[in-house]
Amino acid sequence: QVQLVESGGGLVQAGGSLRLSCAASGRTFSSNNMGWFRQAPGKEREFVTAISWTARSTYYADSVKGRFTISRDNAKNMMYLQMNSLKPEDTAVYYCAAQRYNVGLQAQARDYAYWGQGTQVTVSS
Repeated sequence: QVQLVESGGGLVQAGGSLRLSCAASGRTFSSNNMGWFRQAPGKEREFVTAISWTARSTYYADSVKGRFTISRDNAKNMMYLQMNSLKPEDTAVYYCAAQRYNVGLQAQARDYAYWGQGTQVTVSS
C-alpha cells in the first residue's frame, strides 16, 4: 500500500521554525515530482512548494518564498519542509503529495495522485 506520512508539526511562536518530514512507503517516489500543500480552517487547500524528482528545481508560493525551503532525499524516500520566520497566517494542516505523472512544479492539487494525512502547524502571535 502506498503511503505518505507527514510528521514534525506542532505549536510554535511567531518568528519560530519547524521542520516537516514526509516519509514514503509502499513504493519509491524518487522519479516523481513532490510538493507541500496546506489548508487553513474554512479555506481551500493551497499550494506551498514543489520539488522536481531530481531535486534540481523548486518552486514556491509567493507567501512563503524566502522563508520556507523544500528538499528531498531520494535514497531515504523522504521529503522535507524547513519553515523559518513563521507567521500566524501559516497556521494550517500541511500535506505532502506526489505527482503520478510529472506535469511540472506549478501543478495544481488535482495533478497530485498521492497524499499524506496531514500534520497540524499552529503559529501563535
